Amino acid sequence: MTRKIALIGNPNTGKSSLFNHLTGMRQHVGNYPGITLDKKWGESTLGEGEYAQILDLPGVYSVFPRSSDEHVVIDILSNPAHPDYPEIVVVVCDATNLDRNMLLYSQVHDLGIPTVLVLTMDDVNRRRGVRIDKRLLSNRLGIVPVVTVNARTGEGVEKLKMQLIGANTNESTFHFSDVHPAIIKGDLPAQREDAERRFEIIRQVLIGVVNQSTSPKHGFSRKLDRILVHRVWGYAIFLAVLMLIFQFIFRLASIPMDLIDGSFLEFSAWTMANLPPGAFTNLIAEGIIPGIGGVIIFIPQIAILFFLLSLLEESGYMARVVFLMDRLVRPFGLSGKSVVPLMSSVACAIPGIMATRTINTWKDRIVTIMVAPLMSCSARIPVYTLLIALVIPNQRFWGFVDLQGLVLLCLYALGLFSALAVAWVMKRFIKTGETSFLILEMPAYKWPRWKEVGLNLIEKIKLFAWDAGRVIVAISIVLWALASYGPSERMEKARVQVETSGAGAEEQEQQLIAARLENSYIGILGHAIEPVIKPLGYDWKMGIALITSFAAREVFVGSMATIYSVGEDFEEDTALIDRLRQERWTETGQPIYTVASGLSLMVFYVYAMQCMATFAVVRRETKSWKWPIIQLVYMGVLAYLAAFITYTIFI
Repeated sequence: MTRKIALIGNPNTGKSSLFNHLTGMRQHVGNYPGITLDKKWGESTLGEGEYAQILDLPGVYSVFPRSSDEHVVIDILSNPAHPDYPEIVVVVCDATNLDRNMLLYSQVHDLGIPTVLVLTMDDVNRRRGVRIDKRLLSNRLGIVPVVTVNARTGEGVEKLKMQLIGANTNESTFHFSDVHPAIIKGDLPAQREDAERRFEIIRQVLIGVVNQSTSPKHGFSRKLDRILVHRVWGYAIFLAVLMLIFQFIFRLASIPMDLIDGSFLEFSAWTMANLPPGAFTNLIAEGIIPGIGGVIIFIPQIAILFFLLSLLEESGYMARVVFLMDRLVRPFGLSGKSVVPLMSSVACAIPGIMATRTINTWKDRIVTIMVAPLMSCSARIPVYTLLIALVIPNQRFWGFVDLQGLVLLCLYALGLFSALAVAWVMKRFIKTGETSFLILEMPAYKWPRWKEVGLNLIEKIKLFAWDAGRVIVAISIVLWALASYGPSERMEKARVQVETSGAGAEEQEQQLIAARLENSYIGILGHAIEPVIKPLGYDWKMGIALITSFAAREVFVGSMATIYSVGEDFEEDTALIDRLRQERWTETGQPIYTVASGLSLMVFYVYAMQCMATFAVVRRETKSWKWPIIQLVYMGVLAYLAAFITYTIFI
């Protein structure tokens, strides 16, 4: 026999930990039809011959539908014809805040579905000298099963399973509010009145249930909060934590990323050397293998970031960060929960966008996703450093202010302020029925639950590697094909011209690479777009680099090296820089790379959506092609206009 059971609870009650204990690794993640929220479910063995499909509903404070999460919950629980309608609802409540958590329980209970009440964090209560009389509470609620579970260790899970086997019918005749079904979709004043009535009944129910045997012991958390949420020191500590996170992401991730990058390059070279020559071998070695490598190389950053974020979330510190930052960023259309994803995007927009899952409100999450790529990520660094060395003089002011370093700082600042400005505009265009406000619980500080950290980490990596990876590999293959093939007559004519040029063998090989690229389909496209990009100070060769770097921004440097017949095996960038400085416009003989064109190109890369991996992840996170396409278009328009203005000013 297989039962359908739903878990529901407020955020930070241990609901997801209980789900992990019940299902282990037998979990699945999909999405609810027509919306962007994840649907998480798994299988559990309750007893001999007794099985259950466990649905982990979104963490909500109420079933009154003001957010996407609450709409999902009430659509399922109020509709017996819904495919996910459960036979039993397990309501998870934080025993340290039982009166507040019981509001959600009362609403679910009155829907008439058999319920089991699970109390978590009772171990914290015992340390504080608080005892809950579960038998009295069960009787007060109409013989509703009440089970205590330690979400950290799994203690009590087996007792819960026994209760789930026996919970066939709702024997309770107790009701908190008879008007509940009528105001589910009513106005806010009616909902507030209903909530007040429920709290009055809850207070009566809990008389004698919650007993304080000793004085409360809240001292440690309160003393720590005086520092961590201080109006001055709180921000300083958070900034220090962010810097530490970035250091871990940059320092620790660079080692496995370099190893992955080198391994895939060697594998690609081995494939070219050992498989029969031909188009199929080229496809594998130059298209598929680099495409898969482009997926796997991001996994170390994702793993480190989400591991550290899980530690902050599990310890209780993340709630303090949200509280601190909400007031600062809300005028720009963001919420306090947007801060960590945006700061994470400085390392890489991919884990930053994935980190927006902590944002409950759909509008705030979409706005954060849409502006996250404007934060200058590590992939832009090779582009910035090459162009700064090319066009910015190596000068110092006042003996210690380096002009090149100042330009780099300005580029990062431009990305940050642009993200805030775009968010401010978007909040006026993205309309939603949700009320954007912050409801936040300050959980007690505690040690992380390592099993949950590990399961969440595995889930995030699997989602990225499979869902985003398929799109990345597909685009890599398309780009390889466009850069490798062209009209046969043009390609043959280019080959003959190189072979009859009289150059040496090595130089001829480099010229042939450049000629093939120029006459490939992507090269033809570069020539076609030259009239469009020429007002920005770019020639067709830069156009090719812009197109190829859509795969990843850092591809720009390698593309420029190939186009200018330098190859990718040069010892340092100076060879490429010297070659770029010699480039001239055919019509005027003037240098192509000047301060104006260089700054224009840097500004272009501040704004342009030049990262197919990010494009794929936005598609994955929004469950729609609409938002990544809008993002691609608006960032492209911003990039063009900003680059044009920059070139016009400095020319």
